[in-house]
Amino acid sequence: MLISEIFYSIQGEGELTGIPSVFVRMSGCNLRCNWCDTMYASWQPEGAEMSVDQILAEVLKHPASHCVLTGGEPMVAKGIRELASALRSAGKHITIETAGTISPDGIACDLASLSPKLSNSAPDHRLPEAWRQKHDQLRWQPGVIRDWITHFPYQLKFVVTSASDLDEIYLLLREVGVKIPAAKILLMPEGISAAAIRGRDETLVEICKQHGYRYCNRLHVEIFGHTRGT
Repeated sequence: MLISEIFYSIQGEGELTGIPSVFVRMSGCNLRCNWCDTMYASWQPEGAEMSVDQILAEVLKHPASHCVLTGGEPMVAKGIRELASALRSAGKHITIETAGTISPDGIACDLASLSPKLSNSAPDHRLPEAWRQKHDQLRWQPGVIRDWITHFPYQLKFVVTSASDLDEIYLLLREVGVKIPAAKILLMPEGISAAAIRGRDETLVEICKQHGYRYCNRLHVEIFGHTRGT
């Protein structure tokens, strides 16, 4: 598997915010989000080839009981299911951070952190039209989302750029066809700096208060800035 980085930090997003965790960042992605904050693992994948045993050895160097498989898009990585099984055998709690475009097919997972992409993610002129069409056709897969949330503990995390994104979220949630508790819906402000996040958080907090959704902070950005390995 092509691995961009393995590091030990705290979870900065979602229900497990603040939990010490080992992050395994796979390199490679089937989408091209315009605001992607890990271009080195998606638009321009880089890293080192590592076997499941090598990855597991790196993870076990750290005392954390939680391990996060992230990317890029970890579900496109060859060997992802073997790695998840190895982590499960080692007693790790496994979070998989995925856009929800690929079915789980029984993968070992304790928390599916699903982040479907809204239309605000559409890539710009930096990519050819073929990639822009591919991204738009693939980014929302309600059947795949339904497969994840009916088989695993989950959180449904949306990257929001403005309040107008909420209309799209309402439509997408209806397409899933499964009742989703409001507290499972996380709204996260788009941004790679504390200043950008602060510019959007007040609006999202009010929306969360109104609908019972969960505000999703980006704690690692506030503490470390937009820095690799954090």
